[in-house]
Amino acid sequence: MGLEAFSNEEEKYRKWQDQQLAEWEARCGCCGACCGLVDEDPCEHLVELQGHRYTCQIYENRFGLHKTRNGRPFKCVPLRDILHTSWPGDRACAYKKHSL
Repeated sequence: MGLEAFSNEEEKYRKWQDQQLAEWEARCGCCGACCGLVDEDPCEHLVELQGHRYTCQIYENRFGLHKTRNGRPFKCVPLRDILHTSWPGDRACAYKKHSL
């Protein structure tokens, strides 16, 4: 395989990855359940949008240690890491519904 063919395959793979990520992100219903909204002590970075939808103010840098609005420390992890577990409000999670 020549360098040009390899570059084309690499570009196709990158586009496929981008498409997969876009499809994954599109599943989110913005319910806030994974960010502690149901616990009534959500992440300090969770903000309400119109129509009872929520988003993270630091979405691109969300993973790692953070605090809830009441100051309780917690670790934000990729949702894929916890889909197999249970958490308060997970029945509202569109990702969880899709994975069942």
